[in-house]
Amino acid sequence: MPLIGLSIIIQLLCAVHCVRQGRNQLWLMVIIFLSIPGCLAYAIFEIFPYMGANREVRAVKAAAIRKLDPDREVRRAREALELADTAANRTALGDALAETGAWREAADHYRRALAKSPGEDRPGRVRLGRALLESGDAAGAKRELETLPPTASQAENDRSALLLARAHDDLGESEAALALYADLGRRMAGGEALCRQAALLIAKGRPAEARAALEEVAARVKRLDRMERLGNADMYDWAARTLAELRGT
Repeated sequence: MPLIGLSIIIQLLCAVHCVRQGRNQLWLMVIIFLSIPGCLAYAIFEIFPYMGANREVRAVKAAAIRKLDPDREVRRAREALELADTAANRTALGDALAETGAWREAADHYRRALAKSPGEDRPGRVRLGRALLESGDAAGAKRELETLPPTASQAENDRSALLLARAHDDLGESEAALALYADLGRRMAGGEALCRQAALLIAKGRPAEARAALEEVAARVKRLDRMERLGNADMYDWAARTLAELRGT
């Protein structure tokens, strides 16, 4: 009896999915008359193939692959570079290394890619600036980022400006960093600029201003989608804990 009940539940779930997703109604006959084998066939042909198009499923799948084989993309990129030493292949290897946290080596490949690129390669320079920053060379990152030409995309300009603000921060240029963080915090949808601003304000002994920034982060978190929150979970957890502490003082 329990197996029969389970079979009925699975059939109902598949039937509901078929109707709601607008699948071919012939599947309903397969689901009803073939029971579990019919549901299995429906899942194989109508559920699993579409799961790959879901952003969250793709993200989970990519994370699982990186966890099981973190050097997979690096190996592939190295193989491609051995076949053809091009700017695109150098950049791809840099990206793969950056994903593993090998920022110093990534910076070297980004620099070589830029040397092979004709004309101004702003995205390549942003990549290099970030790699230098993450590898601990804040001065090099600052030199690269503060001379970037602006683009027509405000979002791109803001992302590179956030890296420049971090470089100022790492170099102890607090006022320049705070000014950029505050400006970017008003425009950028996420909470990174505001969180970094708050952390620097706390370090400078200005908790009231830090609390105001984190109050804004708390309000924004409620409007963010699930993937954005999960992708920056550590940052938002820190913001929530720190805000609770500041509210208690």
